[in-house]
Amino acid sequence: MNQAAEDLRRKVNRFNKVVVGLQKVGIAFGPMQLLTAPGRKSGQPRTAPIAVVPIEGEQYIIQAYPRAAWVANARSAETVTLSRGRRSSTVRLVELPVEQRRPLLREHIANSPARVAQLFVTSGLATAATPDAIADAADRIAVFRVESV
Repeated sequence: MNQAAEDLRRKVNRFNKVVVGLQKVGIAFGPMQLLTAPGRKSGQPRTAPIAVVPIEGEQYIIQAYPRAAWVANARSAETVTLSRGRRSSTVRLVELPVEQRRPLLREHIANSPARVAQLFVTSGLATAATPDAIADAADRIAVFRVESV
């Protein structure tokens, strides 16, 4: 991991602690929700703040950082809990195949502020902050569709 990505990871980890704390006392923060899944090794609940993104009438969660632990935990869990403020729901996360990710990633970046695309570059997941470059990185970016159970 390059130094810029490592610095970003440290900042994000500090910020995540604040977001989790605010959410747990009932304060919703921006578009963030808390994803709680059993740890893939420990089985203990693990919580991470994530953004649930609406695209084409569906809800998606898109990986923004390499080696994000929540991705591995979500892959191994049958269901997870999404919480926002004091509301929570149990959902199933369905990981999309790479070819289905590409158009969703392209649309997401095309309809988001420039800082969202830049995040994928800074974190090392993509080479350029354009919709096509992010879509081309679909093999490195997990995308999950949120489904009710």
